[in-house]
Amino acid sequence: MELLVTGEQMKALDHFTIHEMGVPSLVLMERAGLAVFEAIKKEKFPLDRTLVLCGGGNNGADGVVIARLLFLAGYQADVCILGNPEHFTEEMKKQIDIGKKYGISFVNTFQLHEYTTIVDAVLGVGLSREVSGKYKEAVCRINEFSGRVVSVDIPSGISADTGAILGAAVKADLTVTFGYRKAGLCFYPGAAYAGKIILADVGIYRDKNTVLKPEISACTWEELKALKRNPEGNKGTFGKIFLVAGSREIFGAAYLSGYAAMKTGAGMIKICTAKENRDMFACFPEAMVQVYDEDTDIEAMLEEGMRWADVYGIGPGIGTGPLAEKLLKILLARGTKPLVIDADGLNLLKGQEELLKKYQGGTILTPHLGEFSRLTGIHPSQWKQDPVEITGRYAEKWNSVLICKDARTVIAQNKAKVFINLSGNDGMATAGSGDVLTGILLGVLAQHVPLREAAYIGVYLHGAAGDRAAREKGHAGMLAKDIAEAAALILNEL
Repeated sequence: MELLVTGEQMKALDHFTIHEMGVPSLVLMERAGLAVFEAIKKEKFPLDRTLVLCGGGNNGADGVVIARLLFLAGYQADVCILGNPEHFTEEMKKQIDIGKKYGISFVNTFQLHEYTTIVDAVLGVGLSREVSGKYKEAVCRINEFSGRVVSVDIPSGISADTGAILGAAVKADLTVTFGYRKAGLCFYPGAAYAGKIILADVGIYRDKNTVLKPEISACTWEELKALKRNPEGNKGTFGKIFLVAGSREIFGAAYLSGYAAMKTGAGMIKICTAKENRDMFACFPEAMVQVYDEDTDIEAMLEEGMRWADVYGIGPGIGTGPLAEKLLKILLARGTKPLVIDADGLNLLKGQEELLKKYQGGTILTPHLGEFSRLTGIHPSQWKQDPVEITGRYAEKWNSVLICKDARTVIAQNKAKVFINLSGNDGMATAGSGDVLTGILLGVLAQHVPLREAAYIGVYLHGAAGDRAAREKGHAGMLAKDIAEAAALILNEL
């Protein structure tokens, strides 16, 4: 698991390292400057002539260190400092003094065409208001530059918390960030503006007693080991899934969800669907199929499925009519095991929140931002302003694990600990991709992975499978079924 931090959290960790652990801030700056210097050499930036643009804070002080290291290595580097010298930090004043003693070049004006690389050290993670004045002008000029740009810690103008553009922001080719990845480098548009991200260890660490509120993490490949197969297992060991999906008009959603669940390693699946779909499932002989129509004793049918299964799922393709609503209400009222609610199931949840809160088996909800907006009245743009807090708040409110699906999906069970998923790509914006995620979540849950862990592992696996499918099929040409098949290949590698 990778720890991610907000701007305030990073400042607190930096303060702890300096004032409690006794590591001088100038030492941390030296390590930060060296990390950037080594990164731009490794990435083969053209260093014939480099412009280092600095603000008056400690981010700018890091920039002066970089210029000094370039100068000592024999490269031409000019430093241009923005801002009022009366407002420079003490560290910035010290670095300027050191730089002048070494003889590095300080300039007041610059012409972009004279440089091959720009180092953006203007604004750091502490930015909380819109960029304006000479800073905005400098950011806009950097974005007109035809050479390569590296940002120090975070592109100037990007919110370290949400990835939002605060008035104007530098679009970098490379960002070297220090200590921990900032949440704003994960969310879009910040992730796109950062370019390639290199995480550098400069000696800033989290003390084991330090409590971060919220604690934000990203799942990694390591967590997939929870799905390693038991060589002594049988189909019962790997879990039984009861999936309510599909309707008269829709077969594909039920098929894709069930197929993905089995490809993720579940032992058995029973799909409860409209009778019109019975013959369609001839293409999926591994699944047991239970069908219904208006004359079916729905309660008895669901009771039988729930007794048999280890986990339940409902939603993909069931529609939003009275019969679908009845199916959801029965599952919520009588279910006792983990339940994944997706797609049409989410659209039917409006008005059923009390049943949802009282559900004892544990629920995972998987809304995309449109579905989340319909449930809450919160517009997607509003969610993007504070995705961590809003997702955590509604997870607590609904007594559920909430997966808010976006280009960067956010997963939470409460406001204290939140997860951002970093796997996946734009090729996954294809019909059926959400149905595959539902199946993957059910497949993970069926293998007795706890609810919250199943959510972030399932979302990460779904994205990693999408990345693999995109490499093999192309972003434009990949299909939802390709994602399910790639997930099976990834698990095989474990």
